[in-house]
Amino acid sequence: MATDLKTLFRVPGPSEADIESFHNDGYIAFPDVFTDQARESLINEIEGLEQVREFVGQLPQNRGEPEAFFIRPWNDRGPYSDQLIDDPFITNLLTATIGEAYHFCHSALNIAPRGIGPIRYHQDHHHWKHENSVNLAERDRYYVQILYYLNGFSDGDRNLKVIPGSHRIAPTEDAASDMTAASEFPHRLLAGEYDAEAGRPLREKRLELPPGSLVYINARIFHGVEPKPLDSPQPYRIFNIDIFKEAGPPHRHTQEIPAEWIARAGPARRKLFVREAYTEGCWNS
Repeated sequence: MATDLKTLFRVPGPSEADIESFHNDGYIAFPDVFTDQARESLINEIEGLEQVREFVGQLPQNRGEPEAFFIRPWNDRGPYSDQLIDDPFITNLLTATIGEAYHFCHSALNIAPRGIGPIRYHQDHHHWKHENSVNLAERDRYYVQILYYLNGFSDGDRNLKVIPGSHRIAPTEDAASDMTAASEFPHRLLAGEYDAEAGRPLREKRLELPPGSLVYINARIFHGVEPKPLDSPQPYRIFNIDIFKEAGPPHRHTQEIPAEWIARAGPARRKLFVREAYTEGCWNS
C-alpha cells in the first residue's frame, strides 16, 4: 500500500517557532499544510468508505437528534491515510518535539453533521485519571494528538478551541476526578486561578482553519469543540486523528495493530507498531 507522493505536506517539518509554540503553548496549528492532491485524495478516500457513504447518505432523511459518525480504532485506511502514520513531515514533527522514542498509539475517524452538539473542555492524558504505579510513572511522558481537518472549519462552526499554556497545569484531582469537577475546572483556569502555575495568563483561543489543515497538541492541553449549527454551509466536518505516545506502557486506547499492518511494515514503521496494546487490567499487573 503506497501513494505516488513522497510526502503529503507542503513543508518538510516544523519551524523553530512551531517547536517553541508546542512547548510554550501546548499546540501547533498548521493551516493549509496538505498539498492539494493529498487533501483531495484523503477526502475521497474517507468519503469512499462504505460506512461513511451510508452515514452521509442518510443525513438528509434524519429528522431526529443528530449523531456523529465515530470509529476507533480506525483501521480501514487507504494508501493516503496509511501514509499519514509515518510521512516524512509527521516523522520530523514528532522527533523535533518529543524525540525519537515513540510509538503509534491509536487513531479515530469522525464525521460531524449539522446540528451536532459541543465537546466540553477536557484533557486526554489518561494516566492522570488512575493511581496505579504504572500511571504515576507515565504521567509526565508525552502523549500527543495529530488532529486533521481535511475540509476545515470556521469560528462558531464545529471549531476547535484551546487554552494555550494549560498543558503546564498538572491534571489535579479537581480536573481529573468526577464529571462535575472536570467540567467546572476550565472556568477556574480562565478565571486566573492557575495563571501563576502556568507562568502566564490563561485565555481561550478559538481557531479557524481552512481545508487541509492540522493541529498538533500535547494532550494535556485543555481543548474543546463548538457545536455545528443547523444552518452551517458545510454539511459535515471531516476529522481524523492519529495519536502517538512516548515509548513505554500502553495508554487507555493503545490499539492492537492489525496483522496486515505488521506484515507490510518496514523496520522503521515496525518500531512504531511493536508495543503492548491496552487491555482491561493491564495497568494493575
